[in-house]
Amino acid sequence: MLGLIAVMAFVVVAMGAFAIGSLLDERNARARLMRERLTSVRKAAERQPSEELALLRDEMLSEIPALDSILRRSGRVSQLQKLLSQGDIDVRAGNFLLFCGATGVVLGLLLLIFNRDSNLGPILGWVGMLFGFFLPYAYASYRRTKRFEKFEELFPEAIDTLARAVRAGHAFTTALEMIADEVSEPVAGEFRKLFEEQKFGLPVRDALLNLVDRMPLVDVKFFVTAVMLQRETGGNLAEILDNLSFVIRERFKIMRQVRVYTAQGRLTMMLLMGLSPLIVATMLVLNPGFIRPLFVDPFGHILLVLGITLQTIGYFVIRRIVRIQV
Repeated sequence: MLGLIAVMAFVVVAMGAFAIGSLLDERNARARLMRERLTSVRKAAERQPSEELALLRDEMLSEIPALDSILRRSGRVSQLQKLLSQGDIDVRAGNFLLFCGATGVVLGLLLLIFNRDSNLGPILGWVGMLFGFFLPYAYASYRRTKRFEKFEELFPEAIDTLARAVRAGHAFTTALEMIADEVSEPVAGEFRKLFEEQKFGLPVRDALLNLVDRMPLVDVKFFVTAVMLQRETGGNLAEILDNLSFVIRERFKIMRQVRVYTAQGRLTMMLLMGLSPLIVATMLVLNPGFIRPLFVDPFGHILLVLGITLQTIGYFVIRRIVRIQV
């Protein structure tokens, strides 16, 4: 227990020292950022007309300059920043990681304090620290999944709006602005970014590819591929969009039928995952002496680890069976 407290105290002191050093380095970082921006503007003025254009974006991973320079060396942190953006969480990756660390330390200390008289106190402290660190990431993944589902639900409506606008004689870029004004979020926000990117000079092809990067969904890939092919080879864009909207809606019907057919498997998965913890909790309330050896005896610890491992493997196996791609 003393070792765990020493480790947590070291982490807190190290984070405080790092924050103080970052604040002292902030003035030099601002000057360096200003020099980089001036260099970019000068290179843009000297660029040949045939060279490709790119938009300058705010891609800082942390508002702390020293931490931002460190995080830029990791590709995983950049992927985390993309996940936060896709989940519509307005937090930089560096701040998010600091929040995850703080959550882990707080939860670990709470479990350690409440179980200081138990032999499992240090183990529960480490488990709580690990769980607290990954809990914000799980929430961000949940937000990302729900936002993707809402986008897929509203995307056929956006395609229909685009088809009607093109059929009425509006330009493709003007139709994108109409989608941003008429369709609900999150479709409106993503198409607003698409419209603004091409408005600021980015080629339409690159702006569409950025849409796929922000929303890596099958329906969006179909849409972008169809639009780029039409712009390169010609054809009736309104008819193409109508057919694409019909295909997406039919795909949703098949997905709903699949969910009905796999309902029994998903219910079985939930029952099997929740049955063991429910039995253990019930025994702890009704007959604690019967279940206590499972947490006190070393052989019981082995059984706990084995049971949790088998439960996890079973969850992923059943999840793979009932998850059918359409």
